[in-house]
Order: sequence, then structure tokens, then C-alpha cells
Amino acid sequence: MAKRILVVDDEPDILKVVVFRLKKLGYEIISAATGREALELVKAGKPDLILLDYRLPDMDGLEISKKIRADKELKDTPIILLSASSGEDISLAIKAANVNDYVKKPFDLEELLDKVKRHLL
Repeated sequence: MAKRILVVDDEPDILKVVVFRLKKLGYEIISAATGREALELVKAGKPDLILLDYRLPDMDGLEISKKIRADKELKDTPIILLSASSGEDISLAIKAANVNDYVKKPFDLEELLDKVKRHLL
């Protein structure tokens, strides 16, 4: 059975490229463009991994991560945060939200795919 990945990003071009490459690798993909939609899909679909944009129109990725970590059924789901932000502020926020990994935008797609594979082992 293919691993299910939720990809959350409000930039259609990024979403399209990431979804396309992950599907080519045999993953089952669900996607969302808002935080609210992402939370609904997480609860309904229970993904094996979440790729989560930091900046979304309705809530940020750290808030979404905290809500996922607060759910006993979902708390161990690996989360990889995607963000154009960098520096100490984002590092502290990532630790506070308890995400598993971080990829800085613009990202190297192969690096992202390697991190996905590593967290799904």
C-alpha cells in the first residue's frame, strides 16, 4: 500500500510540481491550499507524512502543526515545514511547534524528496 502524503501550499506552481514528483515516486497524494482545509484532510485521511507551508492565507504552518501534535491519533505524524523564512526566529518557532524537519524555499526538489523518503522509513 502506498504511503499517503498531505502537501499543503497556497502557491499553485509549487503544489503542482511537488505533487507531480511525489506521485511519480508512487506516493498517494492529498493536497490543500489553506490551513483549514489541511486540518480537515489530516483528520479524514490520516496521512503518513505532511509537507506544510509556513505561510498560508488563513493560519500559519506552526499553528497547524501544534493542532496536529495536540491530537493523540495524529501526534506522531512526521511534518516537514516549507518556508521562505530563515534565521533564529524560524528555528525557535519550529522547535516550539515540534516539526520533524524544515526545508527553506526556494528548495532543491531532490533534497525535499530525500527528506520525505527519510521520514517515511
